[in-house]
Amino acid sequence: MKVERQWNTLARDTAQRMEAAARFIGAGKQVKPEDIVPLLEAVIRPGDKVNVEGNNQKQADFLAEALCKVDPAKIHDLHMVQSSVPLAAHLDVFEKGIAKKLDFAFGGPQSGRVAKFIREGKLELGAIHTYLELFGRYCLDLTPRVSLICAYEADREGNLYTGFNTEDTPVIVEATKFRKGIVIAQVNKIVDKLPRVDIPADWIDAVVQSPKPFFIEPLFTRDPGLLTERHVLLAMMCLKGIYGQYGVKRINHGIGFLTSAIELLLPTYGEELGLKGKACTELVLNPHPTMIPAIESGWIDTIYCFGGELGMEEYVRARSDVFFTGPDGSLRSNRALAQTAGHYALDMFIGSTLQIDRFGNSSTATANRVAGFGGAPNMGCDAKGRRHSTDSWIKCGREVPNMRELIGDMPRGKRLVVQGMETFGEARAPAFVDKLDAWKLAENAKLDLPPVMIYGDDVTHIVTEEGIAYLNRCGNLDTRMAAIRAVAGYTEIGLEAKPEETRRLRDQGIVKTAEDLGIDPDTATRDRLAARNMRELVDWSGGLYNPPARFRNW
Repeated sequence: MKVERQWNTLARDTAQRMEAAARFIGAGKQVKPEDIVPLLEAVIRPGDKVNVEGNNQKQADFLAEALCKVDPAKIHDLHMVQSSVPLAAHLDVFEKGIAKKLDFAFGGPQSGRVAKFIREGKLELGAIHTYLELFGRYCLDLTPRVSLICAYEADREGNLYTGFNTEDTPVIVEATKFRKGIVIAQVNKIVDKLPRVDIPADWIDAVVQSPKPFFIEPLFTRDPGLLTERHVLLAMMCLKGIYGQYGVKRINHGIGFLTSAIELLLPTYGEELGLKGKACTELVLNPHPTMIPAIESGWIDTIYCFGGELGMEEYVRARSDVFFTGPDGSLRSNRALAQTAGHYALDMFIGSTLQIDRFGNSSTATANRVAGFGGAPNMGCDAKGRRHSTDSWIKCGREVPNMRELIGDMPRGKRLVVQGMETFGEARAPAFVDKLDAWKLAENAKLDLPPVMIYGDDVTHIVTEEGIAYLNRCGNLDTRMAAIRAVAGYTEIGLEAKPEETRRLRDQGIVKTAEDLGIDPDTATRDRLAARNMRELVDWSGGLYNPPARFRNW
């Protein structure tokens, strides 16, 4: 006898959970803050995949802390699937035995604790993803059963306004709700009318007004006062030796002082080089305050944002020709769309890393610090699905000696992927190592592969105070390794460089020093920066930029 299969088990399970939670949910899907823990115990089951929205900045912190308060006898062995784990509460659930496994993309301030928990067996690591990779898995094998999200405001029906920092919210909600999952939102305020509706009430199961506004971190703000002359030198080399030589227009700047220096040199040294209108015109980028002088000087046509940046709200509102803003005037950010643009539409990614090995593989995951990758692997790779061309993409591809080994006489371009850093980083830790710490992390976490951020065959340029290694011009691995040695300074890798070998690489244009580029290091001074402190950024903005208190010293 044929047994009739049930095709709505997920919906029925959700209905049972919501029935158990009904007594905590009032009109407009509202939940009292004091009822949020019993609500979570009603809708979450042991072993569930759970997402706690933790973006680069916008944090569902009230819900994260509430999850830590559930009874581990009732809720345990959760599989956390979330972009970031920057809050202590994100890892407290593992210490309390509430959660067991983690799949994520970015560790941030908790990177050391993640590594510690892995070593101690408190946390089972699924994988360190890119954002797009994790979002894709939300739609396949890592779909959240329950998602705890955040928004600025909700109305009386449960519609949400995500505002300046939309970030991951749309992709989390869609993947969860349309797989019959449960979505609970914390908001700063419940109002009668929203500035705009970003998430419809039909996609939300419960809303709680948190006792205090959610935590926002100014993650992409760099104080120009902390930029050194070494940063200025590296930035000048990048502008003349890469931006200028390739005419790259569509770029992502990773977070860091090098890229901040580049941004602040655009209106000064960049104009000396005649690059205005020829380079750095369209960016996928959070609204970095250090971009203000370049925007005001007319360098930038378009910026699409992953998320917002605290203090930049009014400046963005006033520069709607550059940024994507809604009818209400506020920024519309979306990490999934920004990552897609970063993966396929960019001509260049430039960022930093913690370690590079002798082959050019780089990683921010070390044995004692699991910082994660964020979007760097998507933007820092040569996307094989790309089918449109630009001059810089084609030029970089033409310089690769063995580009056509497997495709015959078919021409193809290549994205510029630049890793720029000083040869020694924090606490004098060498940036160039014989073997990445990622190997040890893989052993500790029982991973099949070391967690590499950007593989060496994707890296086209390495920039240090010693010079630029044009890896895309290397015909084989031996030449690439020699070029890396030539710019690795007094590290164990750099000390293996042979003067005659480096001289030959310089003659071939595979390695270029500041001298080769016609840059006098003595001229790499802070005076070249368009803004040398936070107050000057405010002045450039016409008073529209409002730096967070910790960046104010006037």
